[in-house]
Amino acid sequence: MKKLKVGIYGANGHQIWKFLEKYDRIEFTAAAGIPENLLIKYKSFQDKTLKIYDTLDEMLEKSGIELVCLCSPLRSEQAKDAVKALKANVHVYAEKPAALTEADLDMILETEKNSSAEFHEIADSTFFEPYVTMKKLIKEGAVGEVVQVYAQKSYPNNFKSRPEDSNVDGGITRQAGIHAMRFIEHCCGVKIAKVKAFETTKGASDFRPNLVTASSVAMTLENGGVASACINYFNPGSFGLWGNESVRVFGTKGVIEITDGGRRTHLWNDTDKGEFANMNTPTKEFFEYLVEHIIDGTPMPFDSETELHPLRAVIRMAESAKE
Repeated sequence: MKKLKVGIYGANGHQIWKFLEKYDRIEFTAAAGIPENLLIKYKSFQDKTLKIYDTLDEMLEKSGIELVCLCSPLRSEQAKDAVKALKANVHVYAEKPAALTEADLDMILETEKNSSAEFHEIADSTFFEPYVTMKKLIKEGAVGEVVQVYAQKSYPNNFKSRPEDSNVDGGITRQAGIHAMRFIEHCCGVKIAKVKAFETTKGASDFRPNLVTASSVAMTLENGGVASACINYFNPGSFGLWGNESVRVFGTKGVIEITDGGRRTHLWNDTDKGEFANMNTPTKEFFEYLVEHIIDGTPMPFDSETELHPLRAVIRMAESAKE
């Protein structure tokens, strides 16, 4: 069985740690910009088959990898890192938000046109239950035409662990808000047309004056519907889950919702359909689709425009908060 040679760069975000030696379709062969204490547990590190490089440039030039997962030390530099990889004809799987400006995103996509490699964001927000079933039900018409959507993404209230400088991780509106944008676009199958965000530093302003702690967003959808999003760092530890997410979709024939971080689901249309998904149902993750696509030529779950439009929307969202 053919395996894909994979390298990783940076630990600023959600690296593909769980796949590195547990997914039999990849071979973990190279790393750069990763602290040794994060690599020492891997067999390939212990038996010295894992090659460690000083820089991303050196890894791209010498390692022979076919795909690199980017969690760049500065998210603001990640677009340039993606361009380097694409120019080396190495596939890119980039932590969200993969770019912080539309100019950077367009630069990546333009470079991709002249490369034999592909660019993808770690766009896995809706590839777990109960979102997989929600997507299926909405696509099948369970709630009719989507009219209004509410999406929520709330992270833990450990403010001191969050960088004030949005160049590091993109800032809350982009790095947390992109999940809400995917809930809206990828679950409902409708694109965001216009967006306006409002941000606040309240709650941490006394000791971290530049940390944006919450964002509220109003949107119009391309189908004529509307949407809103609630994004913040105020999820209390007593909630019991890292993320406090909700998605509620109002359609012409019913309502479908995911609440309490996915612990509760419900569908109402012609009758009360009750709970519609099981969180423990096995699903195929976005990274697995990507590896199969590269090796076997199987299609991705959606095209590049659909995959990356939530990123474009969230970039515009962050810009609108400055107006």
